[in-house]
Amino acid sequence: MERKMTIALKSTDEVKQFVNDAMTLDDELDLISGKYVVDAKSILGIYSLNLSKPLELVARGNCGEELAVLDKYLI
Repeated sequence: MERKMTIALKSTDEVKQFVNDAMTLDDELDLISGKYVVDAKSILGIYSLNLSKPLELVARGNCGEELAVLDKYLI
């Protein structure tokens, strides 16, 4: 199963918290910015993206209730 969401990461602290939250999930998570796709559990990967614009988060796997931990980043 695949689920797509649009998120925003506005600060360094928010990026760190997002990665910590993402690491608690078993799902495969990717962040997409334009033509670039990075592992959403990789802080270095996230910093390589343009964070001034919204990002597309793609979750693959169970995509159940546990994804609610990422709701605070939705826009």
